[in-house]
Amino acid sequence: MSILAKTLGRTFFQAAAVRALHVSAAVSGAETYSANRTTCTLVPGDGVGPELVYSLQEVFKAANVPVDFEAFFLSEINPVLSAKLEDVVASIRKNKVCIKGILATPDYSNEGELQTLNMKLRTELDLYANVVHVRSLPGVKTRHDNIDTVIIREQTEGEYSALEHESVPGIVECLKIVTAKKSMRIAKFAFDYATKNNRKKVTAVHKANIMKLGDGLFLKSCEKVSKLYPRIELDKMIVDNTTMQMVSNPNQFDVMVTPNLYGAIVDNLASGLVGGAGVVAGASYSADAVVFEPGARHIFAQAVGKNVANPTAMLMCGTKMLRHINLPTYSEVIQNAINQVLKDGKIRTKDLGGQSTTQDFTRAIIANLH
Repeated sequence: MSILAKTLGRTFFQAAAVRALHVSAAVSGAETYSANRTTCTLVPGDGVGPELVYSLQEVFKAANVPVDFEAFFLSEINPVLSAKLEDVVASIRKNKVCIKGILATPDYSNEGELQTLNMKLRTELDLYANVVHVRSLPGVKTRHDNIDTVIIREQTEGEYSALEHESVPGIVECLKIVTAKKSMRIAKFAFDYATKNNRKKVTAVHKANIMKLGDGLFLKSCEKVSKLYPRIELDKMIVDNTTMQMVSNPNQFDVMVTPNLYGAIVDNLASGLVGGAGVVAGASYSADAVVFEPGARHIFAQAVGKNVANPTAMLMCGTKMLRHINLPTYSEVIQNAINQVLKDGKIRTKDLGGQSTTQDFTRAIIANLH
């Protein structure tokens, strides 16, 4: 991170200490003056991940957020510098909370380990529920307005399990595993989420008309769980129709629950509806820990070192994390700054049609911390 700090420069952060005094006054009370600080695991990720994480750290410093990071560089494409997976897992188990950039997945073709680091991390921690809240942001002009959809994806089984082999040359068999236990678990998570957040409808996304047993089991599990929540409507929609409905009428969706592969597709499609990968945050939950990471999983490798990446998604991961660890006032201060910068429209990164840099955007966020 020190190399990155030198690259980006620290000149525009010189007033951060003064500005933090004003922010501290705004977030007065036990939150500000508590001697207790929270330690969170930090995994910068690949591509522009370290640059985005640097932006997050500088905003946290300027806002005087009482959070310390235990950092690990974890990478599959740069294994020489990578920390050991077991050390990262141990840190997350200890701290219970992690902020993570996107990890690149190399194309192994027919060689190498089939399970990626992402898969191994999810398996070790049982991060079964991926939650991506896709919503329209102020000042970000898109085709559709007032989008507010939560996509809940089961991510420990299904197609993304690396259960494949070449039975004979030229014939590859890929196994899609669907279990009642994990289907019921993700369905209950979705309905619990809807209940807690005053949502009215859960849409189960499936392909049970073709995959009658596998997706049929997933759909039956959703139907069974829905009977325990009579105040929440269950809608069922085939995945190909879902994608068409999302681009034509996304406002019909409230909470969506999906198997692994469909969720990955729907997450990225929905992110495109509200401005792209740079403005959507996500999180992955187990029973004991949570990992906050951008909702659309792109490393933006072509932008590395160019100071052009949009840090909004990573900053919003930070605000979500602060709410999770019971620091809501800090979360609100930073989220309000994000909203104000986007609404003003004077500072925009290239993905939103502007020419501002990552550094410019971070400076603007800090200037609006009040």
